[in-house]
Amino acid sequence: MTLAELQELMSRTYGERDRHRGVPATVAWLTEEVGELARAVRKGDRAEQLHELGDVLAWLASLASQMGLSLEEAVSRYSGGCPKCGSIPCRCR
Repeated sequence: MTLAELQELMSRTYGERDRHRGVPATVAWLTEEVGELARAVRKGDRAEQLHELGDVLAWLASLASQMGLSLEEAVSRYSGGCPKCGSIPCRCR
């Protein structure tokens, strides 16, 4: 699944509810999910880590849609490697 497909799927699945909730509440939910991912990385197993990573991606896709932004456009700044030095791997110090 591409980032655009993920964003469209989340919009079709949760878009109406998420728009009603609003951007500030979506940011709060996303932050909570990042915390759950951090806990899973430290103490969880692979299945829990995958679950939480998926939740973070879903909330990020929802936030991008509510803001009228494209995840693919946002990540494109990394398409040539490090956006600062342009190298792969990064050579920034």
